[in-house]
Amino acid sequence: MAHTVLVLTALEDITADRVVGALNEREVAVARVDPADIGPALTFGFRIGGEDSAWGGRLRTATREVELGEVAAVYYRRPTPYVARFEQLPQQQREFAVAEARHGLGGVLNQLRRATYVNHPSAVARADFKPVQLQRFAELGLAIPPTLVTNDVEAARKFAADHEHVICKTFRGLPPDGDGRAGAIWAQRIRPETFDHTLAVTAQLFQAEIPKTTDVRVTVVGRKVFAQQVAAPDGALDWRRGDWDELVHAPIGVPPRIEAALHSYLASFGLRFGCFDFALTGDGDDPAHWTAIECNPNGQWGWLPDAPAITAAFADILSTEGGGRP
Repeated sequence: MAHTVLVLTALEDITADRVVGALNEREVAVARVDPADIGPALTFGFRIGGEDSAWGGRLRTATREVELGEVAAVYYRRPTPYVARFEQLPQQQREFAVAEARHGLGGVLNQLRRATYVNHPSAVARADFKPVQLQRFAELGLAIPPTLVTNDVEAARKFAADHEHVICKTFRGLPPDGDGRAGAIWAQRIRPETFDHTLAVTAQLFQAEIPKTTDVRVTVVGRKVFAQQVAAPDGALDWRRGDWDELVHAPIGVPPRIEAALHSYLASFGLRFGCFDFALTGDGDDPAHWTAIECNPNGQWGWLPDAPAITAAFADILSTEGGGRP
């Protein structure tokens, strides 16, 4: 039986391009599909029942035809939201069509019995909440910043009084505006005297600022760990706010205790991949100098200097665990 890696992502995805290219070089069969293409450009017929206890059938695009039983691994990257497919419809029809597509097509693609998922969308969803991440870090013995989640102005003022410097950050990025352009609000220092009743409108995230010497991005793919120090030339609090091409990188070793905690973290959520951010307060040899900030279960890594090695690690886990040609 043939073995296929199903890559679920949008058409324009440079990170997925890297992995698809590596799989092609290994002669592993790959089918790249964006579920939001549902319609004439993406058709399917799935069946279950009788002697079949798992979903079978075919998925067809303009260039590929995939038998579900041949899908050995799924790389769930960043598919287009279904709502983009139906945005021209009136609201009630749009919401109905989106729900039907997500529960029908998505419901089958998310439950392929033989497939290894990197990562399964339900695992990504479970691990995508910053409060959940911080609690799990603490349970695993990792240092975390003192943190307050609140909409109470007095609680915020007390927290700021308890810590010399406080930063605020968002739980999620800004949604696209009316023109479809995404935005971002970077982590930033705050002045407690600016706190007022408007804090009550929604949840706020405040943290004690860590006196870091540098930031570290740790990318874990299966059992492989890749770590890079990341510094902005202007010493910005949040290195993501500037030109990523100007960032200064340097490889760094991860202490064994930290590495073990990261593997435990991923396992606890059923993840095979994650991008971890740390604030480093020393030279990196002492685990106590590593403060865990967050983990993106579907993070970017294509911009890192070790992207070729990370690409190979993805190809390894998708082709080997997925049953393709190693």
